[in-house]
Amino acid sequence: MNEAVVRQAAAMLLCYPDQAFYERLPLIESALAEQEPTPLDAFCKHARETGELDLGAEYVRTFDLKRRRALHLTYYTDGDTRRRGHALARIKEIYAACGWRLDPGELPDHLAVVLEFAARGDAVQGMRLLAAFQPAVELLRAALHDCGSAYAAVLDAVAATLPPSDEARREAARMAAAGPPVEDVGLDPFGGKVALGMPMAMGAKR
Repeated sequence: MNEAVVRQAAAMLLCYPDQAFYERLPLIESALAEQEPTPLDAFCKHARETGELDLGAEYVRTFDLKRRRALHLTYYTDGDTRRRGHALARIKEIYAACGWRLDPGELPDHLAVVLEFAARGDAVQGMRLLAAFQPAVELLRAALHDCGSAYAAVLDAVAATLPPSDEARREAARMAAAGPPVEDVGLDPFGGKVALGMPMAMGAKR
């Protein structure tokens, strides 16, 4: 299995299914046809059979913060707190140090963005980011299976590119029980940097 191909395909399949998504779908299927079978094959078939309007509605129903099925990974670790701003800034620093530029309007913690960075940007730093967020990936994956979403196949493929981790599964269970963090009343937002458990930025590779 070429992990970069799987991650790039998963990144594209986790984008909103508009016309551009369906224009790219044959290219995704062609790239996957050269790999060993993965759960992405089943999702591509589902996307093709469902169609743009219905898959768009499914996407909106599926990825909802209130249902704990968010594609923005820092939501699981930092919720809607001021800490999340620090986390987003830290990820941007990592991208910038590797010469990676975000498109306007993209948030750096979106799973599709992280996957594309790992596939096409810096493989080492991308893998470190995915490892740091592996509990969030596992939590989202479990939530998608619980609701019977076809998108669970995409998360299964992503998880298969990561090392098996009992620790990540335990942390995902803890996060599921606790729910997203909430703002600490009276917390001084300028009291210093928050430890994010993310890799340190290294020199640019592109």
